[in-house]
Parts: sequence; structure tokens; C-alpha cells
Amino acid sequence: MRVLVTGAAGFVGGIVADQLAAAGHQVTALVRDEGVGPPPLDARVAIVTADLLAPPELTAAGVEEGYEAVCHLAALTRVRESVGDPLRYHEVNVAGTLNLLLALERGTRRHGIAPVVVFGSSCAVYGAGGLMPIPESAPTAPLHPYGASKLSAERLVLDQARTGRIGAVVLRAFNVAGATPGHADPDRSRIVPAALEVVAGLRDVFGINGDGGTVREYVHVADMADAYRAALEAVEPGETRVYNVGSGIGVSIIEVLDAVERVTGRTVARVRRPAVAEARVLVADSSLIRAELGWRSDRSRIDRIVADAWAEMAGSAAWRDATPVSP
Repeated sequence: MRVLVTGAAGFVGGIVADQLAAAGHQVTALVRDEGVGPPPLDARVAIVTADLLAPPELTAAGVEEGYEAVCHLAALTRVRESVGDPLRYHEVNVAGTLNLLLALERGTRRHGIAPVVVFGSSCAVYGAGGLMPIPESAPTAPLHPYGASKLSAERLVLDQARTGRIGAVVLRAFNVAGATPGHADPDRSRIVPAALEVVAGLRDVFGINGDGGTVREYVHVADMADAYRAALEAVEPGETRVYNVGSGIGVSIIEVLDAVERVTGRTVARVRRPAVAEARVLVADSSLIRAELGWRSDRSRIDRIVADAWAEMAGSAAWRDATPVSP
């Protein structure tokens, strides 16, 4: 299958591209700038450069050339940043998705191929949640511009699928973490990389908001990539599916830090900060994707996630030279 992966210089996108190539697909990786982020590692992956906000660049990159499937992961993803710059988040996440769909529609008219679009969304579309674990049928009420932009982009993809010009699978991710060889999480603001930086001596302390009892779930990035691969053949043109992708295992902030200490044998220095307004528990019901696509989350245990992240990050000179941090 000819597959286009957008956002392929990102943490999840690069792994998705590599896994699809390893599975025998003909993969093209779309990146905004080859100098930003690590590209896919598999030599069979073709890399093209284009900005989703520049339609002529999409045409020049061959997006209209009849792909059978598209994994759309290109997006801005930082919640706090979105609050300060909401227009930018809607521009990239919504207008960028619209431009991609328009290019694919031109390709369908030219080549007669209606692609499957697997869209990378987020649990942020649910807001604070209600019923736990959260099913796909739960009301969507995003609390910030990032979640709102993801929900708007979801609706674009699903609406287009209802015309029969694409098939659509929406994957709502819950806290992707971990690593695979050559692919570490580059976002140092996320909890696992931040805690590992503390034990590596690259950050003084880990700041805990409130009592550290806030519960989230974590899905291993390789399991997340498996969900994209499974979704490629899940629908026909005109069909839509929406799936939560999570481990179903709730883990508190304190439990994540405890896992980091178990795996590394080092102490995570901690400082307590005032509590922030956020949902106390957010855990997904991912039974639907398991039942319908046979997806599994065997790697998504917190100790395995931390161990893989630690092993990959420790390969850099900065991590090798770091010394343990005293509490």
C-alpha cells in the first residue's frame, strides 16, 4: 500500500513511518523541514518536504499523486502554548488538515483513488471527562485551544469521509511515552523525559502540582504506532471509525516518579507546587479498538515505558556523563 505519513519528523510520526516500511508498505514521509526533528530511520522511507499551510508545496511534494492511505500526525501539541497562542494552533491543526484534505481530494479526482485517512487526535477532546474509563461515546468538551483544534480537525476528516471521497479512522491518544531504538521523546516538558532529566543531573528537581495523586494513563509509542498500522485497512471509502488508544491502566504522578527510581536506581528530587485546576483522573476505555482491530498494548506498562525511554536517552553523551542527583 502507498502510504503518506505527515508529521514524520515527530516522535510518533517517525516511528509510524518506520513500522509501516518494515511491514512492507511503500511509505513517503512528509516533513515541514528536514532540519527539524529526526527523520524516519528506515532507508526505504522516501522523505519529501512541504508545509501543510502552503498548498503549492503540497502539490510539489506529490500529495495529489494517488496515495492509498494517509497517516496524518502533523500538528502542534503543547497545551499551555496553545492557551497563549490559540490562533496559531487552529491555523496549523485545523487549516493544515483542511489543506491536506483538499490536496487528497484533487488526487482522488485525478487518479480515482479514495484513500484511508488515519488521523492522530487526542484525549484532550474530552476535556475533564466524566464517566471513567472514558468511552468514545463520551461528550467532547475540550478545555483549551489545543483540544478544540483537534476536535475541529476530527470533524473535518469525518465529514469528508461521509462524502465517500475518503475513509476515516480517528485515533484519540492518551499520553504517548517511551521510546524505540533511534526515537526518543524530544519533548522535555512531558513527565517521563522530565523525570529522567532529573535523575541524569540535567534538571534540578521535578515539580509536583498538588499531592501528585493526579492519575493518567500512558501508552507506549510502539503500541501507538501499531494502532496506525492496524487502522490502515479498517475502513472503506465513506466509512468512519473513532477509537481511543490507551493502556487502560491509571498511573499517578507519584507512581511515575517511583517507576523512574526503580528503573534507574536513582532518586528523583522533588518539589511540591500549588495544585492546578485539572481532572483528577483521565483513563480511557480502549476496548473498541481491541475488539475491532485486534490492537494490543503489551508494552504499555509504566516500568517498560520508563526503561525504554531511559535506555534510548542514555545513548547521548550528555546522559552518559550525568551523575546521580541527591534528593
